[in-house]
Amino acid sequence: MKKVISVVGARPNFMKVAPIHRAFDKYEDIQHIICHTGQHYDKGMSDAFFNDLDMPEPAYFLNVGSGTHAVQTAKIMIEFEKVCIDANPDLVIVVGDVNSTIACALVAIKLGIKTAHVEAGLRSRERSMPEEINRIATDSISDYCFITEKSGMENLEQEGFPKENTFFTGNTMIDSQHYAKNKARDSEIAGKIGVNEGEFVLSTIHRPSNVDDKEQLEGIINIFANLAKHRKIVLPIHPRTRKNIDKFGLSELVDSIDKLIFIDPLGYIDFLSLMMKADFVLTDSGGIQEETTALGVPCITIRPTTERPITCEVGTNILIQPVPEKIQTAVDDMLNKPRKKGEIPYLWDGRAAERIAEIVSEKIFK
Repeated sequence: MKKVISVVGARPNFMKVAPIHRAFDKYEDIQHIICHTGQHYDKGMSDAFFNDLDMPEPAYFLNVGSGTHAVQTAKIMIEFEKVCIDANPDLVIVVGDVNSTIACALVAIKLGIKTAHVEAGLRSRERSMPEEINRIATDSISDYCFITEKSGMENLEQEGFPKENTFFTGNTMIDSQHYAKNKARDSEIAGKIGVNEGEFVLSTIHRPSNVDDKEQLEGIINIFANLAKHRKIVLPIHPRTRKNIDKFGLSELVDSIDKLIFIDPLGYIDFLSLMMKADFVLTDSGGIQEETTALGVPCITIRPTTERPITCEVGTNILIQPVPEKIQTAVDDMLNKPRKKGEIPYLWDGRAAERIAEIVSEKIFK
């Protein structure tokens, strides 16, 4: 029997790996197990994600915790090497662009274990983002790359990655969305926090470029104040954002915005439910650009670049330079002008993980 280890480290990884696990469950000659590095770990939140996505308990939990990029990556490498030696897998699957992705790929490759990168080929061209470095480095050493959108194929071809080991399979994060939609529709989170469908804006703001600078963060909060004249705003608050609001003395400004609803980070089902019911989304996230496009929900992304250009080319996403004046204009346009009509990108049909498992079984393991 062949053995596959898939690695999760941070919240977005759960949505990408859950459908892969279910897909491999159909193969009697392949054992699929999960390793959770604990890169971002809160027991309650991790348990919620495993439950929401019907994932089994991880076979290995590394509990590496937080730290600088160097410290965290080193800890993951040390602990994951022990996992590989113990489990002796035939294939390691890494997903996304977090430190766990590159750390575990490095370990596996150096131990001579075949390694596949899911969500490969994405490029923001913004090397100041740690995630961009992780993406480039992981792709450059992986044996196989599974692609979510056409830009990934184009980027890997330009970088000289072997074409025969590159597979356009679609987006496993969207597989999870398909799987969880019915549960999300039944979620009572909107009622619990006092918002009605179509009458609120969902926002996530956490990138250092948006929240580590006082002037920038204050500008975004002032945009919330203006937006609150028209819609309630639901903001699951990231620890970095909360800390900097206090650090920069912006708590009084925040408290003055009656319709700004701060809530703790949510599990997958409840967050998906809010995304489905929001009038539009204002974010600086990566994956939310994809999720809103798949749902047909309008999205404003406040970042200078995106590694997911398909969400702007055919989806509902609008990329706005992170300048308060330009963000405000985009918000005003969203409220007052006709909105962009999006389409679902190619192969975002809920079956990406099935394609990955089939390729592993029929091509990689044959």
